[in-house]
Amino acid sequence: MATFEQTGPAVPVAESIRVDKVSPGARTLRGARAIVAVVFAVIALIPVFWMATTAFKSYSDAVAIPPRVLFGPTMEGFVNLLTDRRELNSDDLAELNEASPCADFAECIARQRGQTITGPSQYVGRLLNSAIIAGTSTVLSVGLGLLAAYSFSRFTIPGAGDMLFFILSTRMLPPVVVTIPIFLMYRSIGLHDTHIGMIILYTVFNLSFSVWLLKGFIDEIPREYEEAALVDGYTRWQAFRKVVLPQAMTGIAATTVFCLIFAWNEYAFALMLTTEVARTAPPTIPSVIGRGVVEWNTIAAGSLGFLIPVVIITFVLRKHLLRGVTFGAIRK
Repeated sequence: MATFEQTGPAVPVAESIRVDKVSPGARTLRGARAIVAVVFAVIALIPVFWMATTAFKSYSDAVAIPPRVLFGPTMEGFVNLLTDRRELNSDDLAELNEASPCADFAECIARQRGQTITGPSQYVGRLLNSAIIAGTSTVLSVGLGLLAAYSFSRFTIPGAGDMLFFILSTRMLPPVVVTIPIFLMYRSIGLHDTHIGMIILYTVFNLSFSVWLLKGFIDEIPREYEEAALVDGYTRWQAFRKVVLPQAMTGIAATTVFCLIFAWNEYAFALMLTTEVARTAPPTIPSVIGRGVVEWNTIAAGSLGFLIPVVIITFVLRKHLLRGVTFGAIRK
């Protein structure tokens, strides 16, 4: 019988058959896709970049034709946004400058435009109203939607399909269609221009979206996990809290962001159903009018301040949001 001797060092089988599975054509295609994605991202961010730069322009730079890309940055837009001002003629302005110098940075900017600051504006209060109404309604809609979605997903409910369709039907009409009936109803029951009225309204409109989206995530969580927990002596609530809830966090994060964006950006209801007490920021920002003209730098500053909180929350939840939107929860 013939024998064979190994003349060289032993080579692992995995290394001896290692093959580069990514072909040059696949690398080229992947690179082309990345370039296209970057180009689309840049195009999509151009309006945001222009808004952010306009917020730091003076009024003359903001309305210049042709538009000015290079300019001297100023805080004029933010000063106009956060303060109420009074116009001064040249004599009054000269007398005021002689009597008292600028007390602070904002007053100096106002005097450069022939104005004097009379007090703070309502922007911060309106932004706080947006935070209270949007935040509370988001928590309620996600919390109630999570419980309802779990019930539809795990229990046999008579007429569940009809109930889900009825819940979904609340999203079939645009909000502006039902604004007048809701306005009349709110005025008759005393919920017009109240925080609780806006919170209830946004919660109801977000609830259908929350139920349908979260049900899809909970359906992907294997029932066997809960059954094993119940066999180990957990109650239904403990199994939901300790088994289902951690695995559904990606879906909860995605639902939270979408519900928050709707409540934060909503314009029609906030315009028609509020006046002073519960007025939010979206109807306030477009109404910023200066000396008979639209102060675009001030509107850009208000829009930038309104955008930042949502960007921060989305950035914090970005990992859960990406997984939730693309993959959903755990799959069987």
